[in-house]
Amino acid sequence: MDTGARTFVTGADTVSITDKRLLKGARARETALRRAVDIASLDGLDDVSFGRLATDTGMSKAGIQTLFRSKEVLQLATIDYARAMFIDAVVRPAREAAPGLDRLRSLIEHWIGYATAPLFEGGCFRVANIARFDSKPGSIRDALLRHQREWLDTLGEELRTAVASHQIAELDVDLAVFQIDSVLCAANTALRLGDDDVIAKVRRTVDGLLRAA
Repeated sequence: MDTGARTFVTGADTVSITDKRLLKGARARETALRRAVDIASLDGLDDVSFGRLATDTGMSKAGIQTLFRSKEVLQLATIDYARAMFIDAVVRPAREAAPGLDRLRSLIEHWIGYATAPLFEGGCFRVANIARFDSKPGSIRDALLRHQREWLDTLGEELRTAVASHQIAELDVDLAVFQIDSVLCAANTALRLGDDDVIAKVRRTVDGLLRAA
């Protein structure tokens, strides 16, 4: 008869072990992506690699490869993570303002905070990357384009609400959205070059556009 010590693993133990592994994996993924968005904002998505992340985070290259499988998967996850951070910093808090003109102004003010703090080391993630991929068809370009369209649609929705509720007069919404986004993109570049006065110019430009409407 076997009288040696035995280890019995219960269902609860298995769940606990699995939960701990999942939690560890989620934390590792979070660490990798938080560094990846900063790298991408500074040097572009092309520089987001397993080796660079391993060097910057102290994680193993093999461990990061296990989490993301390929560089493209890593880049797409980085875009999604940056999008989620942008929504949390700019879009979601602006929802507290009344629909239309107030919410549009709130979106712009939260964007100013997002770019001046900045949320990412290199400034606006979208501005830093879309110009690098606008002529490169593929999944990375498509993901960046979806992010851009979501932002433009968000601005357009509030402008259309402002027009429909007679907060401002009729205007070409698509043109106004293009103008506002162009000013914000230019402001991001100016901020990276040290021109803090550009924020006042952003507000004056948007005010002028809305007054004209």
